[in-house]
Amino acid sequence: MFMYAKKTALITGASSGIGEAFAYSLAAKKCNLILVARNEPKLKALAKELSAQYNVRTTVIALDLSAAGAPQALHQEVQNHQLKVDLLINNAGFATYGYFEQVSGERQHEEIMLNVTALVDITHAFMPDLLRNRDGGIINVSSTAAFQPDPYMAVYGATKAFVLSFSEALWAENRKRGLKVLSLCPGATETAFFDVVGSSEASVGSRETPQKVVQNALKAFEKGRSHLISGRQNYWVAQVSRFFSRQATLGIVERTLRPQK
Repeated sequence: MFMYAKKTALITGASSGIGEAFAYSLAAKKCNLILVARNEPKLKALAKELSAQYNVRTTVIALDLSAAGAPQALHQEVQNHQLKVDLLINNAGFATYGYFEQVSGERQHEEIMLNVTALVDITHAFMPDLLRNRDGGIINVSSTAAFQPDPYMAVYGATKAFVLSFSEALWAENRKRGLKVLSLCPGATETAFFDVVGSSEASVGSRETPQKVVQNALKAFEKGRSHLISGRQNYWVAQVSRFFSRQATLGIVERTLRPQK
């Protein structure tokens, strides 16, 4: 069992969606929070509300984590506040959608920097804190997109496959060292994700609420699971590659995600 009260959780992408839902759920468990995102006004409003409602300490750090050096700046800022992180939630990320060559190369580079590079660098920076008392934790937000290549979301699917593989490797390395590591793999979720993508076509199955995803995630985390596919329908969607050849699976996914003309 993971005891949340009086611990400190750092949440990236905390200003909306799954990150915001994590913030509310953890504050209700009396966990202090470090909220990280680009949108400082939204973070400050959220921090003020959580502090008042749950009587927890909230710290706001506004950063664009896709920028070079941002993970190191984040770690330094946490040190400047004299805080120690017990639970790291790497939630920040976004997707691009469309024919690969037609999507901005700069935007796809930012996608890799945020979804992969920042996640790895932040995890590496905070690992000593997380290991110090043999009761730390990491939740890395991947996606059901991690379980097969994703035509028209080629970069996004590849980054989430990386997150799943990376997280499960850390789970195996650290499960006897007192560090819990969970790769959370939600499917379509009722967040601003599809506004950023720019298309609702990049969606498979029914959408869960962020609150339900977080509820499922924390249960799996507390049980010491290595990964969780949130939602029964999403679980079966992620199993398609077990029943069909890779080429057949790609055909199914391509037809599902193909842009409408």
